[in-house]
Amino acid sequence: MISHIDPINNMTWKSPFITIDIDWAHNALISDTIDLLEKNEAKATFFITHDTPLLDRLRSNKNFELGIHPNFNFLLEGNKCNGSSAEEVIDRLLNIVPEAKSIRSHSMFQNSNLLDLFYEKGLRYDCNHYIPEQTNIILQPWILWNKLIRIPYFWEDDIYCIYDNNSSAKTLFKRKGLKVFDFHPIHIYLNTENLISYEKTRSMHHSPDELIRLRYNGYGVRNYFLETLKLCKEL
Repeated sequence: MISHIDPINNMTWKSPFITIDIDWAHNALISDTIDLLEKNEAKATFFITHDTPLLDRLRSNKNFELGIHPNFNFLLEGNKCNGSSAEEVIDRLLNIVPEAKSIRSHSMFQNSNLLDLFYEKGLRYDCNHYIPEQTNIILQPWILWNKLIRIPYFWEDDIYCIYDNNSSAKTLFKRKGLKVFDFHPIHIYLNTENLISYEKTRSMHHSPDELIRLRYNGYGVRNYFLETLKLCKEL
């Protein structure tokens, strides 16, 4: 899990990491993701966006840990619906997940002031730096000026749906360096293959019975997720 990473000890980040941004998904969709992880006995870090009864289930599994996934985007629009300041946005989520040590902002929103605020709030792992696997850059964690540990990641399911030259999970598992994958319950549930078809489902995101009928029958994110879990189990 993300909190197991020690930048100085590369043995702590030799194996791939699975992270899940729950993104306000319906409980049925989050449960579906948890079911798949538990079936494969996989470890994962969940970045939480809201309160849900499923937090108890997540906390009861020693293979899972909870981080926070705050949305600062509204502040850019002058909209205070999610908090009147960055600190308030963070505090609202830490009231739900007080044990959180890791953070990934929605849309990877960040700046130097926020990075200092993260550390002040007791967060120790920042996962806001995305470097696509297509760059072939060998990644590693590093320590920022304020002792916050930065964890870059190289794969995200919605970005996978945009690129044409994606590597297989098996190929990525063989890469050197830090390997962090980022999945979302909505894309796993829908087996998203492209963002055009995904956007057409937005009005149904809280209707699991309707969504299941729209699950893609070809190769999509769900297949990639299952392959990733299988490879993790074989390590």
